[in-house]
Amino acid sequence: MTMNLAEQRNQPDLLAPAGNIESFFAGLEYGADAIYVGCRHHNARALATNFSLEEIARLKEYAHGHKVKLYVALNAIAREEELGELVHILASLSQIEPDGLIIQDGAIARLCRLYFPNLKLHASTLMTVHNSTGVEQLESMGFQRAVLARELTIDEITQICADTSLELEIFVHGALCFSYSGLCMASSFYGGRSSLRGRCVQPCRRLYRAGRQQGYFFSTNDLSAIGLIPALRRLGLAALKIEGRMKPASYVAAVVRAYRLVLDASEADEHEAIVEARDILREAYG
Repeated sequence: MTMNLAEQRNQPDLLAPAGNIESFFAGLEYGADAIYVGCRHHNARALATNFSLEEIARLKEYAHGHKVKLYVALNAIAREEELGELVHILASLSQIEPDGLIIQDGAIARLCRLYFPNLKLHASTLMTVHNSTGVEQLESMGFQRAVLARELTIDEITQICADTSLELEIFVHGALCFSYSGLCMASSFYGGRSSLRGRCVQPCRRLYRAGRQQGYFFSTNDLSAIGLIPALRRLGLAALKIEGRMKPASYVAAVVRAYRLVLDASEADEHEAIVEARDILREAYG
């Protein structure tokens, strides 16, 4: 694939989510440099529509025709009895050759390294990598990119960028987990559905009572780093990622449009672009 616009501008890719075909086209239309989709089996958003292997192959060709990268999420924990099926899925993906394969299970990383070395491995944020030593460990395991833990501060991200050579990606917008990403067991405990298997029922979003008080005590505000984009885009990050594979296409369109506006603004116009982008984001419902 020829160099995309972000590479030509020497700034991070804007990475958009697509849980269905409408969101895929919304991301393309409003300026995403890359789009990530879920394989219909074994991804951390099992309740999204997701895509078959045949659909992923077609999406990749279409995205590349528009100079946009396509990443595939295969980032659920794998059970022992699923390893055989995973080998077949990985074999198909190695033929498709997406621009990156987002995973969290070490077994999948090992299978790729042994049998499908052409697959470019991206460590999911669910691996909770939060320091430079963790990034170095991923590099030794054959990963090309680490999606850093969402709980990091901008100072911590800056330090990790300075101390490592691996491609780094961070989330800049979307829902946050009350627990550390990838470590929450509340859904399994209350609903019998594992968040590590992509089936979180989000007990943190429910109404609770404590004594005479009731409220949404565990429901976190969404991440929104639109005001930090001028600083973040100068750190040498590979990508700025939007969460939202469970969101509608209208949400994806609005959020991508807002972040594209700020990323494309000149230094002199950054403040005005951020103000306009915040107005757009206020209308983004998901």
